[in-house]
Amino acid sequence: MKNQALLSIGLVFAFLMLNSCTNKPNKLGQENPLSYFANTEQGVQTGGVKLISINTPKGKFNVWTKRIGNNPTMKVLLLNGGPGGTHECFEGFESFFPKEGIEFIYYDQLACGNSDNPKDTTLYDLPRYVEEVEQVRAALNLDSTNFYLLGHSWGGILAMQYALKYQQNIKGLIISNMMASCPEYGKYANEVLAKQMDPAVLDTLRMLEKKGDFQNPKYMELLLPNFYAKHLIRLPEWPEPLNRMLGKLNNELYVTMQGPSEFGIAGKLANWDVSKELKNIKVPTLVIGATFDTMDPKYMEWMSKQMPSGQFLLCENGSHLSMYDDQQTYFTGLIKFIKSVNGQ
Repeated sequence: MKNQALLSIGLVFAFLMLNSCTNKPNKLGQENPLSYFANTEQGVQTGGVKLISINTPKGKFNVWTKRIGNNPTMKVLLLNGGPGGTHECFEGFESFFPKEGIEFIYYDQLACGNSDNPKDTTLYDLPRYVEEVEQVRAALNLDSTNFYLLGHSWGGILAMQYALKYQQNIKGLIISNMMASCPEYGKYANEVLAKQMDPAVLDTLRMLEKKGDFQNPKYMELLLPNFYAKHLIRLPEWPEPLNRMLGKLNNELYVTMQGPSEFGIAGKLANWDVSKELKNIKVPTLVIGATFDTMDPKYMEWMSKQMPSGQFLLCENGSHLSMYDDQQTYFTGLIKFIKSVNGQ
C-alpha cells in the first residue's frame, strides 16, 4: 500500500509539472504551441480559404485569401508583386513562419491569381488597390493590435501608399525590395545596372525597346541571362512556386502599370514618388533590400532612415527575390523584426 501511495503521489507530481510547463508561454508567444494550428473556422472547413467581396467603381468582385496558422498578435498580410503576380511567389514563407508561430495570409489582388478578373483596365489604379487592401483588412479583422503588412516589389508600392492613408490600422510594415520613387528606380536601372551590361547586348535591347518589339524572342533571350539572372533571382534553377506564379501573371495588368519589362519602368506608375512623404509613416517599418537587386540598395537604406521607426535589412548575397536567393538573411531579419515589434 505504501508503494502504491508513493506511486500515486509521483504520478500527480509529474502531471502537475507537465501541466505547469505546458501552460508557460513558449517562443511563439502563445500559451500552447498547438493553438497556432487551432481551427477557428465556422461551418464548412476550407483550409483557411476565404473569398472577400470588395466594392469597386465597377461593382462588386471577390478576391481570394488563405490564412496559414493562428496567432492573435502576429498576422502578416502578403501583397504580391508584379503588378499582376500571385500569392504563389510567397510559398517559401511556409518553411519559416509556422515554426515561429507567425500567422500569415495569402491574398491575390483583384485581377490576379485566384481572384476575380473583371478584365477592365480602368480598375488598374493604385488608389483603388489601396481601398481594396483596406476592405480586405476589415474583412479579416486585422487591426493595430495584430496587423503586419508586407509588400514585395509592386506590393511594396501598394504597402507604402496604404500606410500613408491607413497607418492607424497597422502594427508593423515591411517594404520588401522596392524603392519609394519610380523615377529613381528608372534612373538606377539606366545609370547603374545598364552600364554593367555588355554594350553590344545593351544596344540590341535598346533597339528592340525603341521599336516596341518586346515580343521578339531575342528580347527575352538577352534579358534572361544578362539582367534577370543577375538582378531578379541569382539561382541556377528558379523555384517552382516562382515559375508557377510567372505562368499565371496577368500580363495586361503588368504592362499597364509597370511597362513591358523589369528593366526600368514605363507604365502608369512611371511618375509615382512618395520619397518626401516617408517621414509621415510612423509605424515600425522594415525596409528590405539586396546587393544585386533591381532596386538601389543604398536608396532603400536611405528610405529606412526617413521613417521615424524605420530599420533596414540588407541581403548581401541576394537580388530582387532575396526571399529565395538569400533566404537565411531575409527570414532571420524579417522574423526578428516582427517579433521585436510584438515585444518578444
